[in-house]
Amino acid sequence: MKQRILLLLTFLMPLAVWAQQVTISGYVTEKKSGERLIGATVFIPEKNIGTATNAFGFYSITMQADDIKLKASYIGYATFSQDISLKQNTTLNIELESAKEMKEVVITGKKDAIQERTQMSTIDLPIQTIKSLPAFLGEVDVLKAIQLLPGVQAGNEGSSGFYVRGGGPDQNLILLDGVPVYNASHLFGFFSVFNADAIRSVELVKGGFPARYGGRLSSVLDINMKEGNKNKLHGEGGIGLIASRLTLEGPIQKGKSSFMISGRRTYYDIIAKPFIRGNFKGGYYFYDLNGKVNFKLTKKDHLYISGYLGDDKFYAKQKQEDGSSLSSSFNTDLKWGNITTVARWNHQYNNKLFGNLTAYYSQYRFIVSTQTKSTFSGSNDEFYLKYSSGINDKAIKYDFDYIPHPNHYVKAGVGYVNHTYKPGAQQTRVAAAGFKQDTTIATKDINAGEIDAYIEDDIKISSKLKANLGVHWTGFMVQDKFYHSIQPRVAARYLINDKLSAKASFVQMNQFIHLLTNSSIGLPTDLWVPVTARVPMQKSYQGAAGLAYTHFTGIEVSLEGYYKTMDNVLEYKEGASFFNPGSNWEDKVEIGKGKSYGGELFFQKKKGRVTGLMGYTLSWTKRQFDNLNGGKEFPYRYDRRHDFKIAAIYELAKNVEVSAEWIYGTGNAITLPVGYYTGPDGSNVQVYGERNGYRMPSYHRADVSIKFSKQRKNWERAWVISAYNVYNRRNPFYIYSSTNNQGNAVFKQMSLFPIIPSISYQFKF
Repeated sequence: MKQRILLLLTFLMPLAVWAQQVTISGYVTEKKSGERLIGATVFIPEKNIGTATNAFGFYSITMQADDIKLKASYIGYATFSQDISLKQNTTLNIELESAKEMKEVVITGKKDAIQERTQMSTIDLPIQTIKSLPAFLGEVDVLKAIQLLPGVQAGNEGSSGFYVRGGGPDQNLILLDGVPVYNASHLFGFFSVFNADAIRSVELVKGGFPARYGGRLSSVLDINMKEGNKNKLHGEGGIGLIASRLTLEGPIQKGKSSFMISGRRTYYDIIAKPFIRGNFKGGYYFYDLNGKVNFKLTKKDHLYISGYLGDDKFYAKQKQEDGSSLSSSFNTDLKWGNITTVARWNHQYNNKLFGNLTAYYSQYRFIVSTQTKSTFSGSNDEFYLKYSSGINDKAIKYDFDYIPHPNHYVKAGVGYVNHTYKPGAQQTRVAAAGFKQDTTIATKDINAGEIDAYIEDDIKISSKLKANLGVHWTGFMVQDKFYHSIQPRVAARYLINDKLSAKASFVQMNQFIHLLTNSSIGLPTDLWVPVTARVPMQKSYQGAAGLAYTHFTGIEVSLEGYYKTMDNVLEYKEGASFFNPGSNWEDKVEIGKGKSYGGELFFQKKKGRVTGLMGYTLSWTKRQFDNLNGGKEFPYRYDRRHDFKIAAIYELAKNVEVSAEWIYGTGNAITLPVGYYTGPDGSNVQVYGERNGYRMPSYHRADVSIKFSKQRKNWERAWVISAYNVYNRRNPFYIYSSTNNQGNAVFKQMSLFPIIPSISYQFKF
């Protein structure tokens, strides 16, 4: 009998302990604006337990009933601390005050430190750091700030494109409020589409991908827009040399709903118009428009609606008349842009379970057209050419956050995307000497459906060991075929001591979409195409290991090594291009494989009078195609052996801020002719050597900036003076073959940007 009672007590004791557990949950917001804070740390020091807020500011901690001291911290804000007698389930919404306004030293908790996080190869950049860095032509650019990180390389001089750990531009998943943006560049690649004044947070994931991310091989850039100030009207903007911007945010119903609207436009076309003489008219401009509204429906329900609209347009027109019967005209247009719209409803089911329903639409389009007309003695001749391409997405997904215990943080979700690919349509119209022809050649639109599901758990196994285990499944339906893949994700962190941890990860990533591009200057002739019966899905495996350390001064240090393989990458065949859509795009490409490996060292200081970052990358990136370079492996164009970046921001005085950055990189790999022979027609025919067998000269430059600000009660204004390429380095844009005065063949370098000073005016109210 005693044995039975003992057995019953043994069974009931865990239930009794579980029954004594209570949960404290709520939201962490900024006190001044009411905006929810992503990734804020909420922790209980004496219990050594804590968590981070999700993408909507929600947190939950379950523990045994006790008297506790709850703390919450976030970079740039004073730490919140409150004593609580936690005897039952409790809701506590936390408001954090800006440390700048409180004039206090910011304290961040141990749970906030880099060595504590399970995830590796992930960097979050404070938006204030991005805004303080020197800006090209005075335009603050998120993607140029991303290029300063180790493992991330820029494309061409001045461009906003980026390449991560040996991957191509199509292997980066760029999300704006959870919606994919397919072309993130303005001005032929020199600026990004992201207006920093409208952005709340920026995070880059280069490896160790959690299971919630999928669809790309190399990186995820997760950007979230501001929600809008729930308490009072606020605005900020700027006037620069090439563009101006304005952002307004404020309450719709104070404390319950808000709006944010932000616009930016260049005015080069307007400024240049008075200087254009004669019959020629032309110009270029781009614009962005971001908008967001959010409504607190109940204590547990919140609705967000946001969108982005942006376009680039280049145009040129000319008309000539000689006063007789002869006249001619020329007209060309180039236009591309993105549209995104998203509605998100999140619901707190209980103090441990949070759900978010998302529906979105995304569109990218590219159109180029040219037309010539001439009239002579009553005869009208015309030539017209128009080419267009694009991709449309319609999607719905549901994501859950479940936090049953501080030792577990479970995320799960399912989603569906309908893709419509428009690989290209070309219209040609010719009229001359009584002959007329109007022809449209279009590659048929391709419809595809993509379904995915995932589950992951961030598990605290012991006081020192923590792991993130997950799996991502994707199915892709196209042309009566169904492809699917199961992708395991594993990451682990082991605490060596309070300041130092070792991390490792292994992930498989699959990609059902390809980008065909053959432009070297960022012209957006991007053809997004899906996998087909002939073109398989891209696949990568990446392993990484490293150390993470936080110095007592607050400097974060990470050292990582990685090895990544990529299968089924695409490249145009020699001489192929996006034009002539009548031929199947599948006939224009080569299918190959790639690999990238190397090491990265990164330092970052996020708080204090001096902030900044420094990174060094040593890497190798290669490609191999059976029908290119004789089937031999060759360096990828953006294979860069050494890559070093340093950026610092110094608060020189209360109203004076100085920033500078210096960048060095091994020159890009290029293919050059090694000789030539005289052809049958007497022309010189060049003979090329190995693919990407030569290197451009190394790239390096320094940028500086100084900001003079003045603050009043409800108004702040600032003048920003900056210089790009301050020591006037002639960096190579491309190399071409030519002849010297003696008629001998030589190579010459084309450089794009000398030193470029700029000035801008910024304001807030």
